[in-house]
Amino acid sequence: MRKKIFLIISALVFGLAVYFVLDKAKVFSEPEVIMPLTKSWEKVVPNQKVPEGLISLRSEDCGTCHVEYYNEWKTSTHAQAWKDPQFQAELKKDSSPFMCINCHVPLQNQQEYIIKGLINGDIYKPVKEKNPEFDKELQQEGINCVSCHLRNNAIIGPNGSTLAPHKVIKDPDHLSETLCISCHNANAVVTPTLACTFQTGDEWKAGPFFGKKNCISCHMPETHRPLMPGFPAKKSHFHNFPASGIPKFENQGATMLKSLDFIESKMKSTYKVSDSLNFILTLKNAHAGHRVPSGDPERFILIDMFLKDAQGKTIAKSNGRIGETWEWHPVAKKLSDNNLNPGESRDYKISKVLDVKGKYKLEVVVTKHRISDEAAEYNKLGKEYPRFITIFEKNFDFEVK
Repeated sequence: MRKKIFLIISALVFGLAVYFVLDKAKVFSEPEVIMPLTKSWEKVVPNQKVPEGLISLRSEDCGTCHVEYYNEWKTSTHAQAWKDPQFQAELKKDSSPFMCINCHVPLQNQQEYIIKGLINGDIYKPVKEKNPEFDKELQQEGINCVSCHLRNNAIIGPNGSTLAPHKVIKDPDHLSETLCISCHNANAVVTPTLACTFQTGDEWKAGPFFGKKNCISCHMPETHRPLMPGFPAKKSHFHNFPASGIPKFENQGATMLKSLDFIESKMKSTYKVSDSLNFILTLKNAHAGHRVPSGDPERFILIDMFLKDAQGKTIAKSNGRIGETWEWHPVAKKLSDNNLNPGESRDYKISKVLDVKGKYKLEVVVTKHRISDEAAEYNKLGKEYPRFITIFEKNFDFEVK
């Protein structure tokens, strides 16, 4: 009997030890407290009802009437915000908290869960419940028509309309640059190794265009056309949202908005032996109201110049880079930043003493990059993922006599 009692006591002690080891947080920590969401990026647009006169919240259905607008939006990076392979790769990481999706699918109807709060304020411990209004097809549309044009279960327009089959509320203030900046100006160190740094709004406010032009002036160029077929033409805005021009998918057809001017120094067709080649390419941020590049800190621009002989051998080269560099571990911090300010110019030069007769070629190319090859490989993005586009390319042929 004593042996049996001893075994029971031993089992109880062992069980308590296991509980202590596996769940010692419950033994010593303070009680769990559900903290409310307070940061703007922690919140989404609450679930919306389909306004009377419409059959869904999907852009595909908006496009039944607003044909041109829909076709423009389909080629935009907004339309690919959720499906973007780079974003999906980031979501799969353990370090990716719940709120990273809030700018990519900003309507609660697009999100599978409703976040009710955070356990003890920990962003990695959200209190979740299933969203009864979740629409998976709507989620695939990313930043779509209703992301901007639907609030309080009603369609919002810049002018209002009494002819539309659905209710339209006039609210130009809502459809102002403030709406753009709500996502394009997030600047916070969320955790020591996670920084969300998109400062385009702050750059614009500090630049020469503030009070004169805004996001819409450049990224939604004004046009004149009917709201839908059969309607009279009126003032409107382009809905492709031209920007960097780097597509998310090969066949997307993203539109680039010109921000830089390229000024070349003069090249001669012939040089003498012992002459010096001194070529300068000047890049000027002549058109953007913010820095270039802007937004994602992983973006950068490369300036490459190669002087080649008649056999195609590179005998001189020059390389430049515009962009930020970051260290992400063990603590996220910016190491350098030479982005071009609005109106700023920068020279890139290649020099070479021409001491051998013959024919030569100077190749100059400027490329705009979304992500480095190293980062793309780390995120397991295939070669088919568009990483950069060429924004300037020119060859100069000359002879040394």
